[in-house]
Amino acid sequence: MALSEPATRRSASGLRGLLLAAAVVIAAPRACTPAHAADAVVVLPWGDGLVALAHALAGLTGPVLAAVAAALIARIARPLRLLVTDALVERLVRNATDYALNAVAGTVRGRTLTVTLGSAVIAGAVRRALDEAPAWLVRAAGDGPGIAAKVFRALPLEADATAANTLHAALDRVPGSAPRRPRT
Repeated sequence: MALSEPATRRSASGLRGLLLAAAVVIAAPRACTPAHAADAVVVLPWGDGLVALAHALAGLTGPVLAAVAAALIARIARPLRLLVTDALVERLVRNATDYALNAVAGTVRGRTLTVTLGSAVIAGAVRRALDEAPAWLVRAAGDGPGIAAKVFRALPLEADATAANTLHAALDRVPGSAPRRPRT
């Protein structure tokens, strides 16, 4: 007995797809005629789409703008802090120097100071700054030796006043501030 091959049957879904394709082919030319196109009205809700797009863009740009602002603040913060600290150190030195000029007998503002008077003014200014200024500002100024060097540069001293005979002598008068001696 010979085996016969099973008969091929078309499935129901295949037949439906074939009928749908035929309907589209037949109906498409009629739907696209100018007579039907004039009657058709297509409403596109573009305003709603624009609002949705704006919300999506705001959701994306908000975090990006926040990150950019944080990066700018981080980049600017350090130089700004240094600028403010330098201004506060200069103000500390100016105020301490003014105090010392008024506190040391024999000094007159604007006149050239002798080595002895200059050393006394520097020591008085350093003592005043160490006693009155906050510790972080004193550290930023360079502690006692840094403040003394800044006051030394700001004072009008006579020609034979040097760091060795004026600045180091002043630092020897201030307890707790070790003088910086040049290395030999």
